[in-house]
Amino acid sequence: MTLKIRIDDGAPPYEQVRAQISEQARSGALPVGYRLPTVRGLAETLGLAANTVAKAYRALEADGVIETRGRNGTLIAAAGAAAERELASAAQEFASRARRLGCSEEEALAAVRDALRAAYGA
Repeated sequence: MTLKIRIDDGAPPYEQVRAQISEQARSGALPVGYRLPTVRGLAETLGLAANTVAKAYRALEADGVIETRGRNGTLIAAAGAAAERELASAAQEFASRARRLGCSEEEALAAVRDALRAAYGA
């Protein structure tokens, strides 16, 4: 696992850790079951505070990218199916709410496109 933290990046260090681990897990560079370093160990390697790495790990666990198994460590989860289910659920909730608000399909799609552009910086 290779992570690079850039202080001048503008993104907080925990977000850089979260994004890089997430991307490596999704691309397969970190396979399902890969054991991540301990919070303290990764913090030392990267020159970050342990709380910074812990915050990134909590966010990754909330996203279903990693799972913590107590004394067995923190592993890359089989996140594909879980992430797809969560995404489908969120989309269904959005569609239902847009319809209740009286939005047309075009208006709902425009709102989603705007939100995605804002989230992905496009």
